[in-house]
Amino acid sequence: MRIDTLQPAEGSRTSAKRLGRGIGSGKGKTSGKGHKGQWARSGGGVRPGFEGGQMPLTRRLPKRGFNNRFRKVYAIVNVNVLNNFEANAVVDFDTLYCAGLIKEVKNACGLKVLGNGELNVALTVKASKFSEQAKNAIEKAGGTAELV
Repeated sequence: MRIDTLQPAEGSRTSAKRLGRGIGSGKGKTSGKGHKGQWARSGGGVRPGFEGGQMPLTRRLPKRGFNNRFRKVYAIVNVNVLNNFEANAVVDFDTLYCAGLIKEVKNACGLKVLGNGELNVALTVKASKFSEQAKNAIEKAGGTAELV
């Protein structure tokens, strides 16, 4: 195979229809647009969703929900998950991600530690946010909770 012999696949390229080129072409006279009316005009037709002046579906249905553009999203981990680490280890977002204990969250502002479960190991935990229960559990186990 040579680059100068390459061709598109059979039937993948078709020539454009030549409209209005005589009765023998099959697309002469009105060029497939029928007689008169909105669809026969230049620039004719209606926008998507137009229902002929009837109140459109998008306006008949009620508005619902709200998406806050400024909300902060955190990767969340519970205290009981931290038992997987050895004593006196430093635990942050990267170490948890590398250990496969949290998934990467789109547009995450950082890590938030929640207090579900018990912690049996003294750790230094670095996170953006701690719940009150999580902070107490970490300090009770002999570790420290550092805000990043």
